[in-house]
Amino acid sequence: MKNVFTIALIAMTMVFSMEANAQDFSGLDKSPMDGASFPSDYKIADKAVKIIYSRPQLKGRSVSDLAKTGEVWRTGANEAAEITFYKDVTFGNTAVKAGTYSLFTIPGKTEWTVILNSNLNQWGAYSYDKDADVARAKAAVSSGKKALEAFSIAFKEVEGGAHMVMGWDTIRVAVPVMIGM
Repeated sequence: MKNVFTIALIAMTMVFSMEANAQDFSGLDKSPMDGASFPSDYKIADKAVKIIYSRPQLKGRSVSDLAKTGEVWRTGANEAAEITFYKDVTFGNTAVKAGTYSLFTIPGKTEWTVILNSNLNQWGAYSYDKDADVARAKAAVSSGKKALEAFSIAFKEVEGGAHMVMGWDTIRVAVPVMIGM
């Protein structure tokens, strides 16, 4: 009897193991999700800001093909980027309470409008609602020395906070994020 029970247990284990091994997993995303935070040192547990976004790649296309001049853009790919402030900040020139916001941009040739929006979990900019904007900041376009294939966001420390720097190809756009202002 003990032998029958052991054989049945082994058979059930094999069936469930095969079930787990038969799981289908998707391939790598064409625009992988990434994140950036400030401070960026992982030894510092007291973060002020973190952004989660997807990183589209140029693949022979131009930035203006993918982020159209004068149109609201999701600031990355796939879902709209989401930025979390763990402390009250001044974003551009606007005081913003701690919380999580969608990040949109309106690219321009000489400046971009960078938008914080209170509606979360949005796919692209298809359901973007201007009435849910919390802050808008104008940011001058500058040129970097190195062309970036993938859209990227990083934080550059400055006195009192950081600049959130967005880069793609040779385009650079920086928005001040002052902490606790």
